[in-house]
Order: sequence, then C-alpha cells, then structure tokens
Amino acid sequence: MTVKLSVKEKISYGLGDMASHIGLDNVIIFLTFYYTDVVGLPAVFVGTMFLVARVADAIVDPAMGLIADRTNTRFGKFRPYILWLALPFGVSCLLVYAVPESLSLGGKMIYASVTYCLMMLMYTAINIPYCSMGAIITADNSQRISLQSYRFFLATLGGAMSTFLMMPLAEMLGGGNRLDGYFGAMAIMSAIAVVMFLLCFMNTKERISAPPTHANFMADLRDLIKNDQWRVVAMLIFFNISFGVVRLGAMMYYVTYYLGNASYFMWLLSAHIIGKSLGSLLVKPLTRNRSKLAAFTFCAIVTGVFSIAIFFVPAWISLLVGMTLLVSTFYQVTTTLMWVMMSDVVDYGEFKQGKRMDGTVFSTLLAILKMGMAVSGAVVGWTLGLSGYVPQAAQQNAAAMISIIALFSLVPGVLSLCSALAMRWYKLNDATMKQINQSKISAEPQPERSPLIQTQEPS
Repeated sequence: MTVKLSVKEKISYGLGDMASHIGLDNVIIFLTFYYTDVVGLPAVFVGTMFLVARVADAIVDPAMGLIADRTNTRFGKFRPYILWLALPFGVSCLLVYAVPESLSLGGKMIYASVTYCLMMLMYTAINIPYCSMGAIITADNSQRISLQSYRFFLATLGGAMSTFLMMPLAEMLGGGNRLDGYFGAMAIMSAIAVVMFLLCFMNTKERISAPPTHANFMADLRDLIKNDQWRVVAMLIFFNISFGVVRLGAMMYYVTYYLGNASYFMWLLSAHIIGKSLGSLLVKPLTRNRSKLAAFTFCAIVTGVFSIAIFFVPAWISLLVGMTLLVSTFYQVTTTLMWVMMSDVVDYGEFKQGKRMDGTVFSTLLAILKMGMAVSGAVVGWTLGLSGYVPQAAQQNAAAMISIIALFSLVPGVLSLCSALAMRWYKLNDATMKQINQSKISAEPQPERSPLIQTQEPS
C-alpha cells in the first residue's frame, strides 16, 4: 500500500540537501574566485587541485556506499550517518575558508589542498547515505517526484541563502580583512547546516525494507556494471553536473571582466536561484501528463539551446538576466528528474538481479558526479590559466575574454545537449517502473488465510 508522505517529512528530507548546498554551492560559485583572487593561488594550480581531489574523492564514494549497505542500527540503515556526521561536515566547510594569511604561497597551497579534500570527504560520507535514503522512504513514483521536488526547492534556497549572505557577512565580519570575513561568514553558515541535518534525521523514516547485504564488495560492483540503466544514468549525471559547475564557476569572471561590473553577479545569481526554484515547482506539472523521460529530454534541449544563445547575444544585463532565468529553470527540472531516475535504477537492479543495493548504486553514481565536478572544475581553471588570464587585471586579453564567455555559455550548452542525447538509451519509463513495483508486491509472501474462510478443495 502506498503511504502518502506528509509535508513535514518532505520538508525535513529537503533540509538535508539544503544543508549540503550551504557548503557545496559556496564551493562551486565562490571557491575558485576565493582561491585565485583572495588567497592568491595560481589558477592552473586551483584547477589541478580540484581535479586531483575530486577524482580521489570519487574513488572513496563506492567504499562509502558499500559500508552504508552493510549498516544496521536502531536508527535504520542510512539515517544514522546524518546524525553522526552533521557536525564534522560543518567543521570541514569552515576549515576551507580558514586559509591562514601568514602562510607562504606553498603553505597556502598545501593548506588549501588538505582542507578541500577533507571537506569533499565529509560531503561524501554524509551525502551518500542521505541520497540513498530517498529510495527507501517511498517506492511510489509520484511520491518520489514530489519528495525530490521539495528537496531541490529547499536545496536551492540553501544555496541562495549561502551565496547571497556570504559576501555581505564577509564584509561585515571581516573589518577590512577579506580572509577573516570569509571565515566568519562560513562559521555562521556551517552552524545553520548542522541544525538542518539534525532536523532531517529526526523527522524522516525509512519504509522500504533494505536489510544489510553481506555479499562480496567486488561481486556488488560486478553486478552494478551489468546494470545497463546504471550506465545510462551515470552518463546523464556526468553531463548534467558538468553543465552546472562550468557555468557557475565562470559566472564571477563573466560579470567582472566581460560585463565589466562585478555587482552584476548578484543579478545573474538571483536569476539563477529564482529559476532553480521555479524549476523545482515545475517538475510536478510537467510530469503529470507526460513521462519523466519526455520531460527530461525537452528541458535538456531547451537548456542547451538558450545557453548556447547567450554566447551570441549583446552584453545587455536585462537580456542576460532573462536568459539566465530560463536556462536555470529548465536545468533544475532535469536535475530533479535525474535523482528520481537514480532511485529507479535501484529498483531495476533489484528486479533484474534479485539484490537491492541502495548505497552502492547511489555512491557509485555520486562518484560519477564527483568525476564530472572534477573534470569540469579543472576545465575552468585550466582554460583560464592557459588563455592568459591575469587575476585582478583591469582588462583581459582577447583569448582570455573569449574563454570566459564560452565557459559561461557555449560549453555548458553543449553539455546539456549531450545529456538530452543520452536519454535515447534510458528505458525505465513510468509503465516499466509500475510493472517492476507490481512484480515486487506479488513476490512478497502473502499472509495465510484463516481456516474459517478457506474454500473447500473439491474431492
């Protein structure tokens, strides 16, 4: 029987991703600029550090999923990790923005590398159980879409709160010292994130039976690779996250050097966040009368076309704000549906192979997500460094300027079109998922009927 989730539980589950995005959106939007223009690290080093750290973190992801799949506590399978790791995650976010001013350039590079790796490790350790939990809160497709819609609406608000308040808080708390200001601002953000994770833990419930697995680690991974829909969703995730990282990573450079006014950053960021909020609300209506496959493909194409169009339009802030709003709205629809598809992959694997691997599926897909972040983050840093970009220069050379514009528009647009193309191989439509869920219900042992109501067998 389908359990309709309460609004309280949907909001509480969404608070977990809201907390994650307080840290993660800061990393995506501000950290490259913070390292290059505030701390003074070389852009090529920052790009390489992102690549190495995120690749290493991606290798750790499957291990965390395998550990989570083998967990069994009185709090459940995945929920306890939210309780245990809320505070360590908050502390790790704070340390990233605590680069000591007194260190030499080499010392700052070492400190940045260590603390960034620690932050990504803590994000992995808490986020994989959190994401996996979404698949065992409910098996109903409609409820899953609703749950993920709440999640991404609140995640957008978390990112908005973090990014909008970061600069004003840094200026207010820094007293003229930008390093101290960033540290103070992140201290407040991290404390809020910890509280949100605790509320998520207290008000959610695991409903689908997912007993701890005792299979061999390598056997789990081999079964996973045989899951053809896991491979398709992995491809979608790589393109989808790369779109966001490249575009947001280039935004500060785009407004500062191409538009010539750093204050425009808040205009574009506001359009981006409002668009993401609208996209989260749009998912449910878009999938009411059409499959999530059709909705994803349509939105990915629209996102790609409008993003590429930004490369060719004049540098009018009003026009760019409107186009950014459209791009972010349709992009958020694809992101939300992508996470629903990840839950479908778990059910499909159980149906095909007779083994449920929530943690393993989500951790390996998150490893692909981290690889996408690593490659795309490195592309931003490398492209800037190799094009001759000079931090804080009054004017950039022509190659650097073209690179900045392309990173904000053309490159993300192509990535979005690639994700639309990947949908050709995705086959877990609504009818297929309904058949899978019905087969699971029919396979469950039925209670014995009372002898008083048994029918007499013919003699």
